[in-house]
Amino acid sequence: MNSQLLTTALERDKRFQVLDSPADVSTVMTAVSKEKPAVILISAEIDGNPRRGFEVAREVHSLHSETRIVMLLDSSERSQVVEAFRAGARGVFSRSESLKSLAKCILCVNQGQIWANSKELKFLLEALGEALPLRVIDARGTELLSRREQEVVRCVAEGLSNREIAQRLGLTEHTVKNYLFRIFDKLGVSKRVEVVLYAYSLSSNTEAMPSPSPAKIKAVPSSPAPHVTSSRMSPALMSGTSSNN
Repeated sequence: MNSQLLTTALERDKRFQVLDSPADVSTVMTAVSKEKPAVILISAEIDGNPRRGFEVAREVHSLHSETRIVMLLDSSERSQVVEAFRAGARGVFSRSESLKSLAKCILCVNQGQIWANSKELKFLLEALGEALPLRVIDARGTELLSRREQEVVRCVAEGLSNREIAQRLGLTEHTVKNYLFRIFDKLGVSKRVEVVLYAYSLSSNTEAMPSPSPAKIKAVPSSPAPHVTSSRMSPALMSGTSSNN
């Protein structure tokens, strides 16, 4: 499924507003700053470079964190899925999936949800387990979570249930739930998978780069239609507005 076909399909969908595309990679940041899209869909491979899309995504996420990113992948390979979320993506979409699924993906990400199937989430959980020791800090380097809360996050990242977390840490299930509520509140998230993604994005940063302050994830009101920006950069496609399969 090529980018032009995806662009045409999105233009026909009345739920989206397709914006003008930047002419090349060098003008992407200018376009994002001007149009302020809420969701941007970027191909992993741009102009024959299989990693250029991740570099663009990382730059967009760094300078415009309010814009949610969906990475368009040639296949759901572990390395690409992990790199997409490491670059700041909120969803991944394989070219082998249907156009109907793409529309659903964009809408879900626009509403603050994560878009990834169970296999892709498994890749992410495995990668988090292989990452450096977790330290959840804000832009000033201040730790946001207590030692016990970080232990709970590590357990969540391993895919443990509340009962299993309680058994491992010597707590009651009720206490584990209370810890999770506090963690959700501190990180500005509402689901366990979002805790994992947040933690993984921090673990993936180099020590020289401070982590951004956590942003609240809120559902976007349904009144404005999502804006979709299609890029003519080969073979990148960007979509923007204001996953789970």
